[in-house]
Amino acid sequence: MNIHGSKYQCTECGKCFLNNYKLTVHRRIHSGEKPFECSVCGKRFTQAGNLRTHSRIHSGEKPYKCHVCQKAFTQSCSLTNHIRVHTGDTPYECSLCNKRFRFASGLYAHKQLVHGNRRQYYCPYCGKLYKTTTHLKYHVYVHTGAKPFWCGHCSESFRRRKILKSHLLKTHNEGIWFTCHICQKQFSRKDSLKEHIRRHEGVKPYVCDERQKCFCTATELKRHQLAHSDIKGFCCGLCGKDFKRTESVKRHFRRCSAVHGFTDIL
Repeated sequence: MNIHGSKYQCTECGKCFLNNYKLTVHRRIHSGEKPFECSVCGKRFTQAGNLRTHSRIHSGEKPYKCHVCQKAFTQSCSLTNHIRVHTGDTPYECSLCNKRFRFASGLYAHKQLVHGNRRQYYCPYCGKLYKTTTHLKYHVYVHTGAKPFWCGHCSESFRRRKILKSHLLKTHNEGIWFTCHICQKQFSRKDSLKEHIRRHEGVKPYVCDERQKCFCTATELKRHQLAHSDIKGFCCGLCGKDFKRTESVKRHFRRCSAVHGFTDIL
């Protein structure tokens, strides 16, 4: 018996559980075991309930229906979120400014856009500020021209490790391809495959609180929310002009660099 009064304790992390079943399910986090497999697409799950929920994607079953507008959902949590559209309930509150949101994704995006811009690491070349030393390091490579990640098969070098990994796969067939079970399209990164499969399945878990529009990724939601926000979180390091989007500041920076005679840093 441990200090928490439970005999069902994980030997890996020390977390305690009320019964052996919950401990068994928890241990799969450490082992990576996923014993429940979808017979249609082969996707695996740690719990039978997660497999049942996933199977509704293939069967089209939507057992959870809104009593107000009759819209149906595959998961009870999706129905709970939807009902807030009718009730106006906003259970998620920002701890920094007390603004409230209907969905957790809206609160997350708000914190990233409004309160996530504290940048303390500055570039010695152009003065641009970054949140982390890692982001600053990769930015400085633009000025110095450094490409520290070398390909062992050819003379190519890259600024980022993930670009090198993609090069090794596409050029030298070294590494592991992640293949879509639906259309057989291949990806060099697992997260890219997950995003791709969401598009096949029509899953859009990121919801804009302002307009009830849904998106496949947090990045798409963040980009959309900039449209009805006055925040300009991206700054040109040469002239100080502010922009809402990264692609806008990149286009401007190319023109600005040419005007100031810094074309050698691009």
